[in-house]
Amino acid sequence: MDSESKKLIKKQLKNPKERANFQKLIDNPKIYEIPQSLTGELRPYQKIGYSWLVQNINYNFGCILADDMGLGKTLQVLTSILHFKEINPLDNEPSLIIVPPTLISNWENEIKKFTPSLTYYIYHGSNRTFPFEDYDIILTSYGVIRQDLDMFLDKNWFICVIDEAQNIKNPNTQQTKAIKSVPALNKIALTGTPIENKLTDYWSIFDFVNKGYLSSLDNFKTNYVFRIKRLEENSTLENLRTITSPFILRRLKTDENIKKELPEKIVNDIYCTLTKKQIKLYNAIMDGIFEELDGKTGIERRGIILNIITGLKQACNHPAQYLRSDNPKISESGKMELLITLLENILDVDEKVIIFTQYAQMGKIIQKLVSKKLKTDVLFLHGSLTQTKRSEVISKFQEDSDYKILVATLKTGGVGLNLTAAQNVIHYDLWWNPAIENQATDRVHRIGQENDVMVYRFITKGTLEEVIDEMSKNKLDLAKKAIKSDETFITEMSDEELKEKLSLRL
Repeated sequence: MDSESKKLIKKQLKNPKERANFQKLIDNPKIYEIPQSLTGELRPYQKIGYSWLVQNINYNFGCILADDMGLGKTLQVLTSILHFKEINPLDNEPSLIIVPPTLISNWENEIKKFTPSLTYYIYHGSNRTFPFEDYDIILTSYGVIRQDLDMFLDKNWFICVIDEAQNIKNPNTQQTKAIKSVPALNKIALTGTPIENKLTDYWSIFDFVNKGYLSSLDNFKTNYVFRIKRLEENSTLENLRTITSPFILRRLKTDENIKKELPEKIVNDIYCTLTKKQIKLYNAIMDGIFEELDGKTGIERRGIILNIITGLKQACNHPAQYLRSDNPKISESGKMELLITLLENILDVDEKVIIFTQYAQMGKIIQKLVSKKLKTDVLFLHGSLTQTKRSEVISKFQEDSDYKILVATLKTGGVGLNLTAAQNVIHYDLWWNPAIENQATDRVHRIGQENDVMVYRFITKGTLEEVIDEMSKNKLDLAKKAIKSDETFITEMSDEELKEKLSLRL
């Protein structure tokens, strides 16, 4: 780190003790010994991440561990907690780990597998009771913290870890305020996309780990957001990267020392054609849009457009999804017909596959039609499952050779899970934000995967999905600069632009 960078960082640190600690931090970089009771093995980059966490904790600085999906953030954090238990087994307060409900089982499995000497308690569910005994780790969810905040304010936590830190990206929500009020000596945020959509998201996460370091939100908007987004000042962006760099660690799968540990990921864009029924439905939806929009403005107009977009996407998936039909047929959807053909080929070579969709209803249709046509059990991972049932579904898919096909909704299966039994990923429908799609793919293409991963992206030709695909690919570079990439931008289009973008082009 050059002297100018050091000056910038020290200027951000208002407390003399913090400045002294920062000087020690950069003067004495250290690789720490791996805890003796760890039952796994850390890869070289994981050892660096673990040591970085321990070093920052030793000097009372919060950390954002922002490694790419699948590079073992959970393991690095658990190894750090284990380190402090081994060097000071009696004095440490418990650590609090806050995760989305779908990841509780994943964290529990990682604790059992890699750090079995750490005691843990899961505080979650409708019949939860707060433990009176001492545990090394209390594992809970964001919603429980919000509901039972007083229970967590009464304890002194050694480390507070938040997984999928984008859950506190909005600084004004009750949930975010509750999470930030939990008293902890040290704080760690985990995320695969630290600047997911907005710079203010980044501020909120940073405000959790090192409160006040990036000043107030209003000052941050004035000094950074306005200058980076509106004025496009690269120097201001570089300044932000410099002052945050000691407290954020991000390694990518494309890094030379990491990508050699991962197999190839081969992405295939598969174009589908609409059936006659789909064409009729798509055009009917389009015919009604401008009548509904006539005279509408503001939020009402945007809401109508978003509903139309959803309807068009559903028509591309299967008419039965839009029409809420209980009797769907494979022949009614070009995508469904293609899916059956592709699945037959995958099953012929005795491989496993995950099919992602945005919609739980579409997942049910896929499960019903595929299981009947191919005469095989199809697993379905969705948000309505209990935690126990989710764990059973994942376990069956990962460990039982009889289960080859897993359907998963993006929100439930797209983050935090290890699904390396699959060699194939199918994105049945596309999302505006390429980061969301990549996160889902990374459930399969991650450390532990021993095979080449084939990714199939279904795109219905001549429809809104081609627009989504084109814009998604154009936004890949913009996403790195924290530019928002979702469907809301299309609501600002004029009637003429909407007609051009959404109409069928056959």
